[in-house]
Amino acid sequence: MPEKPAILIVDDDPAVLASVARDLRPRYGADYRILRADSGQTALETTRELLLRGDAVALFLIDQRMPGMSGVEFLVEAIALYPDARRVLLTAYADTEAAIRAINEVQLNHYLMKPWHPPEEQLYPVIDDVLSDWRSSYFPAFEGIRLIGHRWSSAAFDMRYLLSRNLIPFQWMDIEHDPDARMLLEQAGASDSALPVLIFPDGSVLAQPNQQQVAEKVGLRTRAEMLFYDLIIVGGGPAGLAAAVYGASEGLRTVVIEREAPGGQAGTSSRIENYLGFPAGLSGADLARRGVAQAQRLGAEFLTGEVTSVRLDGNYRVVRLADGAEINCLALLVATGVQYRTLDVPGVERLTGAGVYYGGALSEAISTRGEDVYVAGGANSAGQAAMHFAMYARQVTLLVRGNDLGKSGMSQYLIDQIDQTENIHVCLNTNVVEALGDDHLTGLRLAHTDSTGEESVPAHALFIFIGAKPYTDWIKGVVAVDGQGFVLTGAEVASARSTPSPWPLKRQPFWLETSVPGIFVAGDVRHRSMKRIASATGEGAMAISFIHQYLGGL
Repeated sequence: MPEKPAILIVDDDPAVLASVARDLRPRYGADYRILRADSGQTALETTRELLLRGDAVALFLIDQRMPGMSGVEFLVEAIALYPDARRVLLTAYADTEAAIRAINEVQLNHYLMKPWHPPEEQLYPVIDDVLSDWRSSYFPAFEGIRLIGHRWSSAAFDMRYLLSRNLIPFQWMDIEHDPDARMLLEQAGASDSALPVLIFPDGSVLAQPNQQQVAEKVGLRTRAEMLFYDLIIVGGGPAGLAAAVYGASEGLRTVVIEREAPGGQAGTSSRIENYLGFPAGLSGADLARRGVAQAQRLGAEFLTGEVTSVRLDGNYRVVRLADGAEINCLALLVATGVQYRTLDVPGVERLTGAGVYYGGALSEAISTRGEDVYVAGGANSAGQAAMHFAMYARQVTLLVRGNDLGKSGMSQYLIDQIDQTENIHVCLNTNVVEALGDDHLTGLRLAHTDSTGEESVPAHALFIFIGAKPYTDWIKGVVAVDGQGFVLTGAEVASARSTPSPWPLKRQPFWLETSVPGIFVAGDVRHRSMKRIASATGEGAMAISFIHQYLGGL
């Protein structure tokens, strides 16, 4: 519920201050907050706090003759913070000349001579008029977190990515192009060297925070409620979310641990159009939001954190988090999915987060308005990103290493959409061989493998989708994986050339069970998985059935 706009009354005489507030509150209290200050300096501090919280000020009602800081002197300072607020000066007869000068000095809207009784004749008509004028041009300010930083700062990008992926509303303010950003930074008592800076609705400030600090501040749970669970799911993508829904609904004490944000790679997709039941399509963020809400309603717990290792302790599986905490469970489901492969060419690592991005990075879409954007990759994720950025960028160029989009793994519906989008250009047989720029991306050097040679092109953003590798480093030494790191399951375990330890039971592993009893896997991280959202959710749900069978045999 946003705060009502404020009317700030300032007078050093307590009796006058109380009298003004008493007259204003019955008439305006329903629509405005009536705030009081007993000096210009106190009023200025209050005004700065209101600005940091993002609250609106409709009217300054100020006494002219105050010790330390006169009414006009206060307004000089205050209108720099709230230039649209209306200004009314309270004056004695002897101050009339000062009030008239203030009309020019601080664009005074009106002045009232004391006393103003009866208020129905002397006060309300004036206040009604100035407030009506203010309302006519008032647009409510953004209610939420404000993030101030440099567009090309990788640290600022990490903050934008964290907030947007977790569906936390925020306003991005570029220090170089947004005049309000500089003013807010000064009022927060921070300097450019402290960027990025986050200002929260309660007026609190975090300068150069790490992701753990931000996660805790915005209400993401970073510590488990219990030390023991029936089921721990590592990874909150489609497979993990489906498992959480079915696990929690069937009575398992379930916790999902996700290192970035629910949705996984699917959560970065701007539009998923081939998922059953959504004929108009839906965004990855919307799919993640629905899945989290459903799992939480059924009793699943969600934890933001990174699992660094797992160890076995009899029938218990113990996961260790990056902060050193350990959580025990009877069954563990690995649903960590895959992470984008890095592009190993000069300049890319240095400019990552400063014009070069892995994945959709939807938080950057608006920043590309009117610019030239390049997308490297030829599968569905690259095609979906190209379609999304085409709504903002001047031109999107899709860089594909192969000679045919169909052979690169892109669905036909996306190929057709790209063909029909005028500002998307598909460049086949093309590789990025260098990213150009000093502190941010300014261009790309491209190599055309169809013998047309190399060229350098201007570029404001490069989004990379060149395949993925499994996120399994934390568990490789515990369960059997293939040569690429994908987890082996079921009958594949018996045929594996080597495993960390032999299968210890007489029964064979369940279909989604790894080489360690009680550790299961679902989704893209599994060896020979289909790499489709529908199959991942199906495996997540199916894993719960096998987990129940495993727990029944303990």
